[in-house]
Amino acid sequence: MSDGRVVRIGVVGLGYWGPNLLRNIAGCDRAELTWACDLRPELLEAQEKRYPGIRTTVDIEEMVSDPNLDAVALATPVSTHHRLAVTALEAGKHVFIEKPLSASTFEARDLIQRADAASLALMPGHTFLYSPPVLKIKELLDAGALGDVYFVSMSRVNLGLHQPDVSVRNATSGTCAW
Repeated sequence: MSDGRVVRIGVVGLGYWGPNLLRNIAGCDRAELTWACDLRPELLEAQEKRYPGIRTTVDIEEMVSDPNLDAVALATPVSTHHRLAVTALEAGKHVFIEKPLSASTFEARDLIQRADAASLALMPGHTFLYSPPVLKIKELLDAGALGDVYFVSMSRVNLGLHQPDVSVRNATSGTCAW
């Protein structure tokens, strides 16, 4: 929010990446971590100890019905992104979704239309958009320092779990395009 108010945020999904979102939200001066949601009670209990005062639930409907909640951050499997984001948007909450935004172009367009119609923010995670190697390559490409570039290939290593159901290759039906 550009007016300086604190944004009250709930996180859905406490498996691999969700705890990172919790930590970063809790450490942000302009955000307040208010909710954690996951289907596994043992993960909720662990976060209650780490963040006293956080409300927890196994039901996203309970979380988004809180009138004091401003936004929802999703860190769940991509197959759940659309359904959970629709739930949050219909409840009037801004939504951040860890990449990818959705499992299909159709779902992505639907979420964008819903967010636009409700004047809500919808944002996917962009981890690599801000990474120094990606920024340097973009700088070199923009400057023409590499000549005529016809193909770029990169490897991501040691950066977490590989998700075989979602990748650039899958998203573009077998071809990688810039």
